[in-house]
Amino acid sequence: MIKLTDQDYKDGQVLLFDKPLEWTSFQLVNKVRWLIRKNLNIKKIKVGHAGTLDPLATGLMIICTGKFTKRISEFMGQEKEYTGTIVLGATTPSYDLESEVDKTFPTEHITEEAIYAFAKAYQGKIQQRPPIFSALKKDGKRLYEFARAGEEVEIPKREIHISSFEITRISMPEVDFKVRCSKGTYIRSLAYDFGLGLESGAHLTELRRTKIGDFSVDTAQTIEGFEASFGYS
Repeated sequence: MIKLTDQDYKDGQVLLFDKPLEWTSFQLVNKVRWLIRKNLNIKKIKVGHAGTLDPLATGLMIICTGKFTKRISEFMGQEKEYTGTIVLGATTPSYDLESEVDKTFPTEHITEEAIYAFAKAYQGKIQQRPPIFSALKKDGKRLYEFARAGEEVEIPKREIHISSFEITRISMPEVDFKVRCSKGTYIRSLAYDFGLGLESGAHLTELRRTKIGDFSVDTAQTIEGFEASFGYS
């Protein structure tokens, strides 16, 4: 591995990371910034990410340093690919495992044909409602602030684009999938809509981002590997 200098990081680097489970995106960015500053004696350097991942998601994150932080919006606008697991028959307020199951629904009527048909129909331009447990703002407040305060709030739908939605495994009540989608897509909302479309309920139990544009998680490094590049064991 080529050892980068302080000037390399200041001039700009695009670093690919495989975000660990339960880490926030900001924790990963802060750890990368701290390692660069500490080991190269840099007092100040810009470090930013090109799109967050929820703590319960793993996978590809693009982190830019120095002058390349100006390219963040370019990377954020690129198509993304995710794999994951949806569990049918139950919903949670957060649409994933961040919160407990609040409602259960029958699943006996759901056939494999219906699952494949929904996935086929859920492509192209879609009107999607973001989850209330999200960082989007309404009236100056983050939506999750309303949610944690138990307040109801109207969340308008917005247009997204699903390039492909592939079902990769069915083992009721679990359904594995791979999806390619535009910026602004909430996979948690996709899981919730999946349940509605099958006249049941659903929530997301596993999520991994595998691609952003032409960048793949297969070529990403771990934070442990990045730390080791500075001589840590």
